[in-house]
Amino acid sequence: MTSAGTTPVRHHLGVRKLLAGADFRGLLASRLAAQWGDGLFQAGLAGAVLFNPERHADPAAIAAGFAVLLLPYSVVGPFAGALLDRWDRRRVLVVANLTRAGFVLLTAAAVGLGMAGLPLYAAALAVTGVSRFAACGLSASLPHVVAEDHLVEANAFVTTLGALTSVAGAGCAVGLRELFGEGDGGSSWTTACAVVGSLLAAALAARFAAGALGPDEVDEPSRTVTAVALGLLDGARAAWRAPRVAATLVALLAHRAAFAASLLVTLLLMRHSFTDAGPFKAGLAGLGEVAVSGGAGILLAGLVTDRLVDLLGRRGAVVGALALAAATQLGLGLPMLLPTVLVAAFPLTFAGQVVKLCADAAVQGDVGDGVRGRVFALYDTLFNVTQVAAVSAAAAFVPADGRSPGLVLTAAAVYLLGVVCYLLILNRR
Repeated sequence: MTSAGTTPVRHHLGVRKLLAGADFRGLLASRLAAQWGDGLFQAGLAGAVLFNPERHADPAAIAAGFAVLLLPYSVVGPFAGALLDRWDRRRVLVVANLTRAGFVLLTAAAVGLGMAGLPLYAAALAVTGVSRFAACGLSASLPHVVAEDHLVEANAFVTTLGALTSVAGAGCAVGLRELFGEGDGGSSWTTACAVVGSLLAAALAARFAAGALGPDEVDEPSRTVTAVALGLLDGARAAWRAPRVAATLVALLAHRAAFAASLLVTLLLMRHSFTDAGPFKAGLAGLGEVAVSGGAGILLAGLVTDRLVDLLGRRGAVVGALALAAATQLGLGLPMLLPTVLVAAFPLTFAGQVVKLCADAAVQGDVGDGVRGRVFALYDTLFNVTQVAAVSAAAAFVPADGRSPGLVLTAAAVYLLGVVCYLLILNRR
């Protein structure tokens, strides 16, 4: 039996052996298709709202956008989690992806018609909500296609490749924006192209046999309404009973809070302060370069996290990642120059991905299959609420041009606070 901060030495399957499993390949393909579409949709919508010459966005408007897109699902998410532990997850993935395809087209139409505010955000909210529901289903299904002692390795590969595919989708959005134009009409066509990912993800999920992705057993009340109503409480209880799960989720929330504030600063700097400097670009193209830098950090995390966990234990990997992020905020964030912002994206996303991979593995390894969907839904809910709260708080203090050293220092302090809370929860009886 191992301590909470260590992990037993495991045999590494390697990518080739992971891909030898047909069910693993099928689940991975569905995930990649969905995440490519998500990356394209999010980048297309960001271009339509933040970098559209026909529209205007200030810090408060950006924060409002985050709130409208994320908070409503944060209320629905825990209840959806109960359904993931009750319904056939294969059917959930098919229906969710088809539903998302419809909402993508609805959002694209809203952009093309020049809608703003609540009508546009409501359509985008539907896409985001269904996307997160499907993502919870994919995460809860992974232990059905990979052996338990290879979950960290499989998570590193799947999550990393998925994140890089999202970056690729965002890159496609930048290219399509050049093709279709930067106004409402061009943004509408760019956003609509994301429907391809949803339809492909549904088709791939439909190839699984009924029941192949779980749940294997249901420990919920016989009435669906009762099970749904208890979703949030069940997920919280299951997470708190597993110290590694609770501690790693708190560490991940610290990262999301600090990263969300940094993201707001970056968006404002790219739009209002930075200008092109040689190969470094401002505006939406600059955000594309930030995404590429961040994608490299995600790739590195996928390659080394499993080894880091073997070498340092999960405790050492999480603490080291948060400390690296704090140092990055101080060393590269404070100058607030275009080159340093681009470089900072690499270690920040690397650190965040290390923590996320450890959190995913903790939930999948320490939580039973009968409640795993509810824990992942709680995970998403806390993730979204933290991001919205951080962006909203930052918007109240950041100047319109984004130059706020105090906010960068606060982000560094949040990372360090995350280390303290992580260790305290991990060491509780």
